[in-house]
Amino acid sequence: KQVNNNEAFSKLNFILKEITPLSQNQKLTFTDYASNKNLLLIGSAGSGKTFLSTYLGINEILNSSSEKKKLYICRTAEPSKNVGFLPGTIKEKTKVYESPYYPIFGQLFERGDAYEYLKNKGMIEFISTSYIRGLTFDDCIIIVDEVQNLEWNELYAIMTRIGQNCRIIFCGDYKQSDLKNNYKLDNRKNDILKFIDVVKRMSSFSVIEFGHDDIIRSKIVKEFI
Repeated sequence: KQVNNNEAFSKLNFILKEITPLSQNQKLTFTDYASNKNLLLIGSAGSGKTFLSTYLGINEILNSSSEKKKLYICRTAEPSKNVGFLPGTIKEKTKVYESPYYPIFGQLFERGDAYEYLKNKGMIEFISTSYIRGLTFDDCIIIVDEVQNLEWNELYAIMTRIGQNCRIIFCGDYKQSDLKNNYKLDNRKNDILKFIDVVKRMSSFSVIEFGHDDIIRSKIVKEFI
């Protein structure tokens, strides 16, 4: 079954598939999002955290009755923490970090050009934490992906950029940290645990921890984990 909330997209055969939850924690994600909660989805690889977040966010953006007009996808520039050494413009520097979202949008819309099309329409935008300071996010939804790679100063910067009529979803798996091995490693890895502890105390947030039973990517991923 497919749904489309935007007449203009319907004329282009640009139809968002309807996604249904496949595990208890996926169902809880849908329920808590529908209850107007901000979300922190943390846990096992292959449990659909980024996919579900993208679906929920873009479904709301395409809804003509929604006051939210844009979906931001935000992540850190790991492993370097600094994209200055990469060639090209800011957009060219960060493009390497956008690669996971092309297949996600392609699957959601069953069109390989969906991600670029929505970017060109100004409905989605990818942004690195390297360039987030000084911004204010209003009337939008923010997905912060690979949150386990963010240091406390990045998490703080993102949280203090949230403006009016804004929802935010954090996704990550602290078993997949790309933080480099150095004398600060333990403190940096503890940043995400500290952040989880903070948002658990915030009534506007729901923290959902995905485990082995939520893995849907493949049998081999589930067996390995």
